Amino acid sequence: MTHQEITIYDSFDALGLREDLLRGIYAHGFEKPSAIQQRAIKPIIDGHDIIAQAQSGTGKTGTFAISILQKLEIDDSSCQALILAPARELAHQIQKVIMSIGDRMKVKVHACVGGTNVREDIEILRNGVHVVIGTPGRVYDMIQRGALRLNKVKNIIVDEADQMLDRGFKDQIYEIFTGGFPPTAQVALFSATMPAAALELTEKFMKNPVMILVKKEELTLEGIRQYYVSVDKDEWKLETLCDLYKSLSITQAIIYCNTRRRVEDLTQALKDRSFAVSMSHGEMDQTARENVMKEFRGGASRVLITTDLLARGIDIQQVSLVINFDIPLNRESYIHRIGRSGRFGRKGVAINFIADRDKPLMADIEDFYKTVIEEMPSDIKNLI
Repeated sequence: MTHQEITIYDSFDALGLREDLLRGIYAHGFEKPSAIQQRAIKPIIDGHDIIAQAQSGTGKTGTFAISILQKLEIDDSSCQALILAPARELAHQIQKVIMSIGDRMKVKVHACVGGTNVREDIEILRNGVHVVIGTPGRVYDMIQRGALRLNKVKNIIVDEADQMLDRGFKDQIYEIFTGGFPPTAQVALFSATMPAAALELTEKFMKNPVMILVKKEELTLEGIRQYYVSVDKDEWKLETLCDLYKSLSITQAIIYCNTRRRVEDLTQALKDRSFAVSMSHGEMDQTARENVMKEFRGGASRVLITTDLLARGIDIQQVSLVINFDIPLNRESYIHRIGRSGRFGRKGVAINFIADRDKPLMADIEDFYKTVIEEMPSDIKNLI
């Protein structure tokens, strides 16, 4: 294993990426590379095998998406990258991220997972896709049937390797690895832990890999005052927000909702009451999302309502207030929504709207982050 000096790139511009990819990265909502992106994108682009020990929520999907897209030859419709993931949902999530970042490159991406029509899969693969993401069972099946050809593959990514080996995919992964990749194909393995089975995989199939370790979380809640507002019923959240809105001369705020539907409904309800707000979510097309971000960054719109799509990799300097209209369903999202990259040392305020049913979620977040979320004081406008 190579314990070489790893260069840290603290901006996407510094990575020397192709223009259409760079624009796709910013349009996707990434502003600044996360710790793993700063360290791992360049070695993959430069042709190294890598082993990255990183938890979910550290930006690893973005890491391999960007590396793969940088190396693609779009004019060649052969499969040039294969990503193995332990679960269908994860495969679809990765597919969405790659399509979003690669939107300007006209990249063809296909998720090859169990529970879907085999014939359809075969046809799509035979017509040519640049990137295939799949669960080991279905991917192996497609290789066996001759529908998925590996002779042009440049990158093989094994995501959540520990989970995959845990779920008994080891034999299929070995079969896939011996299924005809060119000798030049690079392997990148991502895993939260490094069990013996994962290390065995790396010894068998990787060439002098670069080791990258990323600590659990680079975001911090330091310097952020966290408050909650109790609302007995979910439907009272809107009135509460309108009251809050009036008492604040808000600099700029981001309001998070848990679903696209909630984002749309809340945006409409506020517009009906003559509040100027903009929205962004994953089902909007790239150009629309980009315009919204441009307006918000430039200060033309002061309030942005969004889903967790924007919680990661976003760093808008002037945002001092984050409102969780819906408290996030998983606790990792909480720190991504309100957390700060420690270095900026800026102060901020987070306000959580808590209906009765949300109380266990809030207690879990407090416990997990060893933090205290206090009741919002009446003089809130002096605190922001």
